[in-house]
Amino acid sequence: MPTDPRIDAYIARQADFARPILTHIRAQMHAASPEIGEAVKWGMPFFTYKGQNVANMAAFKAHAAFGFWHDKVGREDASADAMGQFGKILTLADLPTDAAIATLIAKAMTLIDAGDKPRAGPKAPNPALPVHPALAAALDAHPAAAAVWAAFPPGKIRDYCEWVIEAKTDATRDKRIAQAVEWIAQGKGRNWKYAKC
Repeated sequence: MPTDPRIDAYIARQADFARPILTHIRAQMHAASPEIGEAVKWGMPFFTYKGQNVANMAAFKAHAAFGFWHDKVGREDASADAMGQFGKILTLADLPTDAAIATLIAKAMTLIDAGDKPRAGPKAPNPALPVHPALAAALDAHPAAAAVWAAFPPGKIRDYCEWVIEAKTDATRDKRIAQAVEWIAQGKGRNWKYAKC
């Protein structure tokens, strides 16, 4: 499959330490199979097979990262200190051996051929928090806020409940409740000031 010139450009603009790492990963991917394709997704180089993600790589200011997309490929030794499974890659020596990479690529391709999809891994929702009685009473006394509250998603409700419950004094709690009811009536979440426009 042809290479993607966007990946050439991506590699060319990286730091001196990263270019050999990214070039080597790319070469290993293509050496494994002529059916490996290239794409740029989320601003990073991806390697694909039959239109599905096999692996991706990236470079940052002080390290590179590399990882396989499928949750059944190479996760046994996954590192938690960087994106990808192999931790912060500073030199070629930090990569798995060429043979290990080839084995992982073959495994990923076999899973794709078998129709095995990566687990989406939806995060379990946090358990609901109790609504503080004083907040519940304040909402009941303000019908507009109560209507907005009833339509809020669980995350927004949880944010307000945590904020009220975490108050150290009754005075702080009462002040937070008054502010919460005002913001809720305007349809604002607890962290509306920090929300992206």
